[in-house]
Amino acid sequence: MKKAISFLTITAIIIISLFSLSGCQRETGDTIYYLNFKPEIADVYDEIAKVYKEEKGVELKVVTAASGTYEQTLKSEMAKSTAPTIFQINGPRGYANWKSYCKDLKETALYNALTDKSLAITEGDGVYGIPYVVEGYGIIYNAEITDKYFALDNKKVKINSTEEIKSFADLKAVVEDMTANKEKLGIEGVFASTSLKSGEDWRWQTHLANIPLYYEFQKNKVDLAKDDLSEIKFEYANNFKNIFDLYINNSVTDKKLLGSKSVADSMAEFALGKCAMVQNGNWAWSQIKDVAGNKVSENNIKFLPIYTGVEGEETQGLCIGTENYLCINKNATENQQKLAEEFVYWLYSSDTGKKFVTEKLDYIAPFSTFEESEAPKDPLAKEVIRYMNRDNVTTIPWNFTIFPSQTFKENFGAGLLGYAQGSKNFEQVKADMVADWKKESK
Repeated sequence: MKKAISFLTITAIIIISLFSLSGCQRETGDTIYYLNFKPEIADVYDEIAKVYKEEKGVELKVVTAASGTYEQTLKSEMAKSTAPTIFQINGPRGYANWKSYCKDLKETALYNALTDKSLAITEGDGVYGIPYVVEGYGIIYNAEITDKYFALDNKKVKINSTEEIKSFADLKAVVEDMTANKEKLGIEGVFASTSLKSGEDWRWQTHLANIPLYYEFQKNKVDLAKDDLSEIKFEYANNFKNIFDLYINNSVTDKKLLGSKSVADSMAEFALGKCAMVQNGNWAWSQIKDVAGNKVSENNIKFLPIYTGVEGEETQGLCIGTENYLCINKNATENQQKLAEEFVYWLYSSDTGKKFVTEKLDYIAPFSTFEESEAPKDPLAKEVIRYMNRDNVTTIPWNFTIFPSQTFKENFGAGLLGYAQGSKNFEQVKADMVADWKKESK
């Protein structure tokens, strides 16, 4: 009898244990792990996770990599048993690094809704990265301050509005005259601080560098998908220097002190009216509007193209493209992959999700699930859309997605800091940049 009781007891314990394990597996299976690339939207994803759990009963775990550390963080997280289900790559080079983890998404609802299929990352018949946002960057300016400048009786330029700025020569003349009149304009400098602190310099070593390299590739008829990209000449280095010098010589902060400045510092300077201009993208509106004491009203925040003195730049528009591609980890369980597909489609197709996309994430989403009336309401996104719809304007694509490595970018950023501080001449910066490209391409 004791043996029977013992057998029954052991059996019950086994059954209970199996149910417990089954429960744990179900809980784990119903969790989606998303490794987020953008620190500035981390709080929004916390909200999205909460709402998604309420609506769908599925746990969304969001981990956000620190600025400039995404690739490093992804390597670390992918090595864990609980690896990300959803992650991001920045373009063809990112796909080359992570292709063994990228699920084919050609049959997914999100890819089916992509309005321009050519934007996706593909190989053969497969689709391995879906762009989830189109963004643009240029020189953001406060029209209240520039209008005040153009109304000055003693201004030295002949043009009367920012709309008449069509070249680097125009921009330089306006900026330097604004600097001469900065006390009258109530600003500390025309441009916000050029953030050259390590990890905060991506606006220059990536975004600004994109423009001269775009012109180099265009001049030499380089096919970015097929041609050898292991070497560059940096032929338009002097054009890069033109605009970079304009930034650091007409700034809120002395150029020798720029190594301590972050992106947040420069956006706060702009938001508080300490300067009139700052280079950044439409994603910056979320930073500007949230600065305590923000003085820039929505109707006064505008974009100018980044002119560098290249011949024919009068028709140049903003730099518009993406380096943000969603991927699903094909090594995740089948259930987790399915849940990931359902989540990303929910975010870009449901009323709740789309509201987050347009009102909180401030994305210009490239999907047919969005009506024209659902376009983002923030002023910088509206500016990007305005430039996209302008006739006879040449958009600069985001060629920086083919830059050889993060190390290359960091080294270039360090060189720019040395130049700003006076420890390097620009010819040395150029030579180092060209050499690093070749080295990192190997």
